[in-house]
Amino acid sequence: MAMKEQEKVLIYQKAQEYVQTETEAQFKKEIIDALDEHADDELYDRFYTTLSFGTAGMRGVIGGGTNRINPYMVRKVTQGMADYLVSQVANPSVTIAFDSRNYSELFARQAALTLCANGVKVYLYNTLHPVPMLSFALRYLKTTAGIVITASHNPAKYNGYKVYWSDGGQVTPPHDIGIAERVAAVVPGAIRTMSQSEAKASSLLSNVPESVDEAYYSMVTGSLARPELLSSSSVTVAYTPLHGAGNIPVRTILAKLGVHCEVVEQQELPDGDFPTVSMPNPEDPQAMRLAIGLGIQCKADIVLGTDPDGDRLGIAIPSSPNKDSYSLLTGNQIAVLLCDYLIQTWKERARKGTKQALVVKSIVTTDLVREIAEKNGAACVDVLTGFKYIAEKIAALEHSEKQFFLFGCEESFGYLSVPQVRDKDAVSTAVLAVEMMSHYASEGLSLKERLNQIYDSYGYYTESVLSFTYEGSAGKQKMADIMKDFRSLKAADTFAGYTITETTDLLHGAADGLPPSDVIILRFSTGDKLVVRPSGTEPKVKYYLFFHTDGKDRESFKATLQEKIANFKSVL
Repeated sequence: MAMKEQEKVLIYQKAQEYVQTETEAQFKKEIIDALDEHADDELYDRFYTTLSFGTAGMRGVIGGGTNRINPYMVRKVTQGMADYLVSQVANPSVTIAFDSRNYSELFARQAALTLCANGVKVYLYNTLHPVPMLSFALRYLKTTAGIVITASHNPAKYNGYKVYWSDGGQVTPPHDIGIAERVAAVVPGAIRTMSQSEAKASSLLSNVPESVDEAYYSMVTGSLARPELLSSSSVTVAYTPLHGAGNIPVRTILAKLGVHCEVVEQQELPDGDFPTVSMPNPEDPQAMRLAIGLGIQCKADIVLGTDPDGDRLGIAIPSSPNKDSYSLLTGNQIAVLLCDYLIQTWKERARKGTKQALVVKSIVTTDLVREIAEKNGAACVDVLTGFKYIAEKIAALEHSEKQFFLFGCEESFGYLSVPQVRDKDAVSTAVLAVEMMSHYASEGLSLKERLNQIYDSYGYYTESVLSFTYEGSAGKQKMADIMKDFRSLKAADTFAGYTITETTDLLHGAADGLPPSDVIILRFSTGDKLVVRPSGTEPKVKYYLFFHTDGKDRESFKATLQEKIANFKSVL
């Protein structure tokens, strides 16, 4: 695009200021080269805006510029966080972790040195660690906050900066708002830093003790109900860490339990380029193909995959007794199996008068989880999308005499069964999944058979997610118009040929305690449901379709399902 002269002057001024403030040569050189070449379009894209600190942190494309993530932007955000911390508590402290993405370790170190320069005590991991272990560590070390350098399962060009509070969950109001305000107020000259030797000499910078890892491993193994099944049976697991941080912890815990684990060699070592996948996401069948191939080769009892920061878990199970093919479970199917297993285990072991188990799920996770929980004497609550809301529910139960946290789940492959962690945990859930599989195997059941038993008992539930992208300012208006149109619908209206029986608009909150959110829920006379919400991070509107029928006629229901989905898609 051709910049106006005044705009061009401003962009070039920002670029020159960045060159003066950036300390890392490779990022500085990108901008110097663009200035020398008068690459106006490139400079505009890198400087027309500044990455903002959102509801839980910052994410962007790696590179030089204020519209990129780089050491300067990491220091800027960290300065704002430091300003907030010192305004809130005396002697603040922070635990920092990083995953396998490009420059994650560099960004983690830059964050640590900025915090130390502001008088904040820092515990910094010296090797990559997954998100759940950071959540556990900051609670274990009792630090004020935590940082993870990661962009989760996004493509290789991205990195990010996620912030956690002392409860172990991602920051929520008022802390997220307070940090964002401080970050927005930071000017280049106010950013402090120091050398690593200065930080060490000041006793403000320490490594996270190795004992914290051992405490996490012990916590996970201690959370299992039937660990003896794993050590006494000849279980074989095929596993891929997708070049990420789950590799060592998953394999370490399985080894401690006596489980034989085969790892996808091509995806074993950390690699921020993620050369074997288009996207390092275990939700994506392409990302799990090598793990399934390994499963076929070694006749694995279960196939597992974790994303780069170790918070999402994918599972594939044998499709036939001879294990020559495997089926990928959906995020909702994994949630259903885990919830059912934990509920049944709780019921077997609970004594009369003990606390009621609580299951927490996001509003876009299958209602079959609720059916299983409530029909077995447990409670189930819905929260908004985002695991930080599940973490809030766990925190609220810490002093409850009536309920305890049993399980939290999101349809996007996020699960938690250990309250010592306050974010989704693919590491502990991977171990739990192996225990679950071993338990049913000891009863002569496969996970596929157990899933079918669940459908027979509670009915058949299935889901589909549709999303449509709307780029630019016109797209933003289009998204607003779409939500306005949905808000005009009411009970007795028809949509896609189905009669609406109930509408729920969360824009101003809901009677059941859900906070305000730009979400609309339509329920139909068929028992089906549609949840509509704009994405919080992308220019998309997402549509979550939920279908339900009696468990006995699910094969005939499946035959018409694609037609139903196509019908909704044509209208949407």
